[in-house]
Amino acid sequence: MVADMGDGDADAQGGPVRHIPVLLRGVLDALAPASGELIVDGTFGAGGYSAAILQAGADVIAFDRDPDAIAAGAKMVEAADGKLKLIQAQFSDLLDHVEEASLDGLVLDIGVSSMQIDEAERGFSFMRDGPLDMRMGQAGVSAADVVNRAKVSDLTRIFGILGEERHAGRIARAIETERAKQPFATTRQLAGLIERVSPRRPQDKIHPATRVFQALRTYVNDELGELAQTLFAAEKALKPGGRLVVVSFHSLEDRIVKRFFQDRSGKASGSRHMPLVAVRQATFTPIGKQPVTANEAECAENPRARSAKLRSGLRTSAPAENTGTDILPVPNLAALAALGG
Repeated sequence: MVADMGDGDADAQGGPVRHIPVLLRGVLDALAPASGELIVDGTFGAGGYSAAILQAGADVIAFDRDPDAIAAGAKMVEAADGKLKLIQAQFSDLLDHVEEASLDGLVLDIGVSSMQIDEAERGFSFMRDGPLDMRMGQAGVSAADVVNRAKVSDLTRIFGILGEERHAGRIARAIETERAKQPFATTRQLAGLIERVSPRRPQDKIHPATRVFQALRTYVNDELGELAQTLFAAEKALKPGGRLVVVSFHSLEDRIVKRFFQDRSGKASGSRHMPLVAVRQATFTPIGKQPVTANEAECAENPRARSAKLRSGLRTSAPAENTGTDILPVPNLAALAALGG
């Protein structure tokens, strides 16, 4: 898995790059896989983390919603001789496939796969013309459905919140005008409109379409909601002493992970002048200094690591708490399902 396309370099916008697992050393240090342990790789992708965990002697159950990733991993499963199991499913479905308190570790890499970016027909990159798709699971509502059907107000919120695009309203209104003439079908069609509406300035480090494409991909795949649900599922799936490791690439993702670990740390908040009503038990304690980021050497080798942040926690013996996502900063946006068909 790799960083978001808004990183500012040619690779991050869709240029070919060999697969390099991001923050691999930091992931292995926090995850500490060992022989006899069972680890879940929630985002299999090209199998970089899974391969390293297997090499350390642990068994791996790996998830990926992308059928192409599952098919590409078949040889790796065969070579692992029973120590690797691949499951085509969203990682939020974790508890449908593993027992509660059964895992020694779980790692998530919340980014888009380099394989997906590099395939024009998947529609993730504006650097390659292809269908305006962006569906990691290759099913459901596509980016084209969103662009052609969503209200201007909803597009504005999607681009502004998920992409932090300052011209969100202007771009949304231009899309409304253009789609009345001809529906959007390709990545270049949408990128071309954005370039006309919001031309690149000399001081801009990224392409004008970067943030809109990032927002659409995040929305189409419900990436923030998926992340939040998976954090709660991991709390139930990990045994005492189990380790949860999450690598994120965008501030919205990192905020959710940071808030989760803060909430689950058991630290009381409030006025120091008022008595504590109750002190919650911590379900996680931090592993080392947080967050872990890439050093200069890794950034030079893999530019997509520049925005990566790793946060991790050690599962305590305290019972799992409630799973209400309202405690996490997940944006409330228009229902995705209403835009399909």
